[in-house]
Amino acid sequence: MVYLADEHRYDNMKYNRCGDSGLKLPVLSLGFWHNFGSVDKYENMKEMCHTAFDLGITHFDLANNYGPEPGSAETNLGHILKEDFTPYRDELIISTKAGYGMWGGPYGDGGSRKYLLASLDQSLMRLGLDYVDIFYHHRMDPDTPLEETMGALATAVTSGKALYVGLSNYDTENLDKAEAILRDLKVPFIINQNKYNILDRTIEDNGIKEESYKLGKGIIAFSPLEQGLLTDKYINGIPEDSRVRRSGIFLKESDITSDVVDRIKALNAIASYRGQSLAEMALSWILKDDRLTSVLIGASRPEHIAQNAKIVGKLQFTPDELAAIDVISLGKNKS
Repeated sequence: MVYLADEHRYDNMKYNRCGDSGLKLPVLSLGFWHNFGSVDKYENMKEMCHTAFDLGITHFDLANNYGPEPGSAETNLGHILKEDFTPYRDELIISTKAGYGMWGGPYGDGGSRKYLLASLDQSLMRLGLDYVDIFYHHRMDPDTPLEETMGALATAVTSGKALYVGLSNYDTENLDKAEAILRDLKVPFIINQNKYNILDRTIEDNGIKEESYKLGKGIIAFSPLEQGLLTDKYINGIPEDSRVRRSGIFLKESDITSDVVDRIKALNAIASYRGQSLAEMALSWILKDDRLTSVLIGASRPEHIAQNAKIVGKLQFTPDELAAIDVISLGKNKS
């Protein structure tokens, strides 16, 4: 059956300008970190992509090592793009990254020119694309001069293999240095990708959120639900089919303390008062001000994406709601 996108797909989604650039991103973007690998069901992946695009989610975010196996998320999306999205390529924002370990030996990790440009070529091959819309350096590399890494990002753009570049997991000091280099090279650096959620305010504490705004760069948040903690999944114990039981890599059973459960329950009560699930409120909270461009959602089923899309009309919070969330999540009033 030929996939035909919903003709009303742009009716309800909200799009934010990415920093000072001309590019707009949907407030919800689909992340491929989990559930798009070689161990996952291909038809379910296709249905999730269809559902997302039908709801106006035009941004699909990947990295070279997403899987498992590393690279398989890009390979799977490449098949889906070829089968179903060829007519819609100019309506899609496809991003990928390189920076973490991808292949063996000294050239498959970090921030060297050798690694980044080879990785981008491999990503384009897996995706079946001539270019990606955004190419990120995935992490800071203290062993490579920043000028070399930024020069590689510049080459990605001048070679026509990326339209824009971004940085992920950078601290404020290196963000400022990288921005200055990229500005001198006239590279369209437009976005930072950082972890941010109700329970993890690191980008507020370390100044990344404010500095990105001052520099005219967008921010897209990953792990908005803190690996499932900011859902109702763990309110009554740890389900046997949860990610904690299956892998316990990013979220461990020891992380789910009685204090954490009490805070989740209190946040859930605020969400219920707002007429939202805890997960919906957690996504809305990230997008409550104009410092954040978009939030990356993960999903294991199409209905999860449809549920998340309901937040678009409910992004506002009262001062009392925000204050109550701060007391619960921070343990004190936010100064």
